[in-house]
Parts: sequence; structure tokens; C-alpha cells
Amino acid sequence: MLGQEEKKWAEEILARIAVKMDKVAARCGHKIPYIAVDGIYDDRSDDENICWWTNGFWGGIMWQMYQLTGKSEYMEYAVEVERKLDKVLMNAQGLDHDNGFKWLPTSVANYRKTGSIESKNRAMLAANNMAGRFNPAGKFIRAWNDWGDEDHRGWAIIDCMMNLPLLYWAYEETKDPRFCQIATAHADTAMGAFVRGDGSVCHIVEFDPETGERRKSYGGQGYDHGSSWTRGQSWAVYGFVLSFMHTKKQEYLDVAKRIANYFIANLTEDNLVLLDFRQPEECQWEDSIAAAVTACGLIEIAKVSEGRDRGVYLRAAMRILKALAEHRCNWDENVDYFLEKCSVAYHNDDIEVPIVYGDYYFIEALMKLADKELFIW
Repeated sequence: MLGQEEKKWAEEILARIAVKMDKVAARCGHKIPYIAVDGIYDDRSDDENICWWTNGFWGGIMWQMYQLTGKSEYMEYAVEVERKLDKVLMNAQGLDHDNGFKWLPTSVANYRKTGSIESKNRAMLAANNMAGRFNPAGKFIRAWNDWGDEDHRGWAIIDCMMNLPLLYWAYEETKDPRFCQIATAHADTAMGAFVRGDGSVCHIVEFDPETGERRKSYGGQGYDHGSSWTRGQSWAVYGFVLSFMHTKKQEYLDVAKRIANYFIANLTEDNLVLLDFRQPEECQWEDSIAAAVTACGLIEIAKVSEGRDRGVYLRAAMRILKALAEHRCNWDENVDYFLEKCSVAYHNDDIEVPIVYGDYYFIEALMKLADKELFIW
């Protein structure tokens, strides 16, 4: 149980979100949005873009709004997204380590809320495909498929920690231990190969695909090799506490706290989050997605902690969420998004723009505080 003060504040913010989201959903309900340009969300539901890794999050927003309001149109929009993603299940190149991001907020959410057998089937297909990406030599789940001449056979990324819950869900549904064994083997590898002593994490690690030997790490979407891309930090904070919640393995909670402590120590004075904690001092680029994802993880850490730790992580989550609500949230009902200053990567054109999964995690964090969340992980 979280405090009544936090719950009351979250309910007030969710009430504002509900008012605006009615209008946003009326405009965007049939889309699968990614980035908003001039206040208007794009649509990734066409054949060329349907496999994009973020395409489950609009469905996730719709399920959380249905959970919050009970309005049937939200469920209808969510189911529409899920059915559109059937094209991805028939496209081998479109299936990868991000299967969790596509089918946890859509099919698993649907199954948990309605018991839909069709949704369970979709999620099981995605889970089986993801399990098939496991490299037993290196004990990691391979990231990405090859593009052109690029060779990703030995690549793993920290983002995958947030996709492991698809495998935990499949284990809970089938009791087939392979799913949990693969998920925990990857999490164990990530603890040793991605997490540095100070609590910062790598984005990409390359292993020898034949022997499993760790070759090197890459800066990936961060500033540079050895830097600290904040969304990678956020995937690790939330991902490791989720692995703890599913397995009760204490090491996962311990490492989640270590990464969280590093994250909290590097917040700005205004409790906002830089794009990379080790970017040049003169650069002030932010990533509100990293802030929202980390807040979700901190809330879950607080729930499973006792004594002083409980308050430390909950208060940090509240500072982050209040900073987002007050300084990085656009409440204009004529624009399609909420969070501003979301960034894809340090070396990318899409820096400090509205991105749909920033909104998803912001809403999810508030739903956690209000004790109203549809838990999808």
C-alpha cells in the first residue's frame, strides 16, 4: 500500500488526463501513434511501419484509460491495435526482442482484463518466438534482426529487461519452466555484463555468438561508449524489479536499487532527467520517457521494500512525477500528447519531441500511485 497523500495527488492528475484523453482518443483512436509533429500524432499502422517496436503502447494507453474510466470506446480502440498487430505475427523480420513491448500492453492486457482466448494465443505466439532468440552459449536473448550487411547475432541490449515479463507471463500460464529459465538466465547475464559498479549501465553488449564470450559494449543510443543513456538506466531499474517480482530472487531487487540510487543521484535540481547522465556539461537535452519509466520502477521498488528504503524510493518517484506534471506536461486539449522533451537517442534528429510511450509510462505511474493500474508486466 502507498500513502494516501500520493494517491490523492495521482487521482487529481488522472482526472485531468481523463478529460483531455477523451478528446485525444476521438482524434487518434484508430491510429497507432509514435511521434507528434505540430501537436498531431503520426500513424504507424500502415504496412511499412506496422512492425515498429513501440506499436503496442497506444493499445496500452487505451487499456489503462478503460481501466480508469470504464468507457467502452477505449477497449474498442485497444482491441483494434491488437488486431492490426496480427500482421507482425506473420512477419519473421518484424518479430524480435521487443515482442514484449508489442504484446504485453495489447494481448496480455486484453487477456488479463477479459480472458480473451484469442489474445492469449497471440501473446503465446510472441512469447515462443522471443524464447527462440535465446543464445544458450552466452545465456542472452539476441537483440534485433540483421539489417542489410549488419551482423547482430551476438548483440544484446538493456531494453530486453523490460520484455522479459512476456516470458514470465508465459511461464505463469503454462508452467513450462523453459520460459522462466530463459528469462532468468538473460537477467543474470545482464547483471554481470551490463551493470557497472557505480550503478550505471551499458546500452549494447556484443557477445561471441558461437562461444558466448563477452566481446565489448557500445554507446548505442547514449552520448558515447561508456556513457550513461538514461532510458537504458530506466529500463534496468524497472526491468530488474519486475524480474524480482516474478521470481523473488533477491539479487534482482538489490541491483534494481543500486541502479535506482545512481539514477536518483543524477537528477537535476528540478528533478528532471537528462538524455545521458554523462553528456557534455553544456548540453541540457532531456528525456521525459526515462523519467516516467524510472518513476514506475521506483514505485514498484517502494512497494517491495521495508523501512527507510520504502520512503526513499517513493519520495523520489513523486519528485520525478510532480516535475513532469508541472513542467513537462502539455495540458492543451488541442494537441495529441502529454509529455514533452522525450528523446529517442543522443545522436538522432528526434530529440525533445512528444513520443507516445512517454505518455504510456506517465499514465501507468499515476495509475500505480492511485492503486488503479491494469498491471501488464
